[in-house]
Amino acid sequence: MFQILVYGDSLTWGIIPNTRRRLSFSERWPAIMERHLVDAGLAVRVIEDCLNGRRTVWDDPYKPGRNGLDGLEQRMEINAPLALVVLMLGTNDFQSTHRHTAWQSAQGLAAVVGSMRRAPIEPGMPIPEILIVAPPPITTPIGQPLAPKFEGGPARCDGIAVAYAEVAAELGCLFFNAASVVSSSSIDGVHLDADQHHRLGDALGKVVAGVLAGVQ
Repeated sequence: MFQILVYGDSLTWGIIPNTRRRLSFSERWPAIMERHLVDAGLAVRVIEDCLNGRRTVWDDPYKPGRNGLDGLEQRMEINAPLALVVLMLGTNDFQSTHRHTAWQSAQGLAAVVGSMRRAPIEPGMPIPEILIVAPPPITTPIGQPLAPKFEGGPARCDGIAVAYAEVAAELGCLFFNAASVVSSSSIDGVHLDADQHHRLGDALGKVVAGVLAGVQ
């Protein structure tokens, strides 16, 4: 059986735009990806590790534990052996408490990849492939608290897919641009609507099926 770790934030956790509620597992893109892989005849287990507000390498000044490096090597060890990690982070790097550019966020993502590859997994277990997924750009943040929380975010995240693709190429990671199939919700400008979870899960299911075929 292939184990796949999905490491992300609220876009993967499945927050319903403009609420504090969560989509059910079957509605979230990791489950839809898993179903696609099972239907393709693959024995897989998708493990979600997704936290609202998680950054790549920066702390949230108001909530602890949102730095993506916190405990990451242990998470890799806990869930080993892994065939693949799907890494979709970055949106929260552009909250108004930070002044980061897409390039800086990409460097944070590179540090996350480095931490994953340093994890003290047991001898003989594989170092998994890493698929970097660039999240769709923030559009216009709407509502409370998202509007002030992501003020200026659309401009700062400009070029995120290009910057992430460059880091993926430098580090020998796989890459997928989520914006090629989905867009941020028109309800809040940041998260994914349920239909976008389905579109992303279907698209990544096809990508990951090809990756796992190469592992066999």
